[in-house]
Amino acid sequence: MTKITAAITAVGAYVPDFRLTNKLLETMVDTNDEWITTRTGIKERRILKDKDKGTSFLAIEAAKNLLKKSNIDPKEIDLVLLGTATPDLPVASTAVYVATKIGAVNAFAYDIQAACCNFLYGMSTAARYIESGKYKKVLLIGADKMSSILDYTDRTTCIIFGDGAGAVLFEPNSEGYGLKDEFLRSDGNGREFLKIEAGGSLLPATEETVKNKQHYVYQDGKSVFKFAVTNMADAAALIMERNGLTHDDVQWLVPHQANKRIIDATANRMGLEPSKVMMNIQKYGNTTSATLPLLLSDYEQQLKKGDNLVFAAFGGGFTWGSIYLKWAYN
Repeated sequence: MTKITAAITAVGAYVPDFRLTNKLLETMVDTNDEWITTRTGIKERRILKDKDKGTSFLAIEAAKNLLKKSNIDPKEIDLVLLGTATPDLPVASTAVYVATKIGAVNAFAYDIQAACCNFLYGMSTAARYIESGKYKKVLLIGADKMSSILDYTDRTTCIIFGDGAGAVLFEPNSEGYGLKDEFLRSDGNGREFLKIEAGGSLLPATEETVKNKQHYVYQDGKSVFKFAVTNMADAAALIMERNGLTHDDVQWLVPHQANKRIIDATANRMGLEPSKVMMNIQKYGNTTSATLPLLLSDYEQQLKKGDNLVFAAFGGGFTWGSIYLKWAYN
């Protein structure tokens, strides 16, 4: 019996029009272009300025882009997965709303929350549904309106993040393409270093929590950086070793876009030259759940059927991991 694998067959993306450049940030907070570029690799990030639009808007636009490009009827979609750290509402699932708005009326839907590993974990989840044989089309979206949870007087966080969304369609494949292997991990001891302190069941919103700015992202940059550099690189190296891949066998590293230094360290550990590393951090910053699919969208025209892709990500929680996927189309 031929083994069914889960292959990516279509890609879509959306980023807002407004560009928040480093030069503009200089007028908002005590920082400068050279400092930001040297330490992060970021030159600008996209911001969804419309206060009446949330993460669902970004996700819907990315999904529509995918559907239009691939000429797929949304009624054929069986499942919609949405990775996001910034859902529209605390309770009502954003994925469910997105599925309805794009016309995926025959799909069930739910959100995934693993911080910056949302899309990576979502790839694993989507693959399991496809491999079961019961589902034929799984739409995985990564979307975040990070500007909604940033304190633009805090230069340690506001320089890093941007808004955006990306989407991929997973379908069954019997030719050996698609998701081949994964190494996913988490460590709850890390939640003190990257978090939003208030707004959950542990510390519900009060006048005091709002006044103390406890509803914005807090990050202990040094601790997060140290953990991310080690674990992202280790995970990527392990997935290569486990599958007998050398640096010559890997066509592309698809790394989470949190910091250029972390990306470089991961590529060096894998023995990859810069030309094999997907990077758009300079354009978008860290879009959290959207970084990986935005990379696929930006590089889609360069991908060839049979290319070996290694995905690597790290996020709050802590969460991290790597996935080996063989590209399925030209």
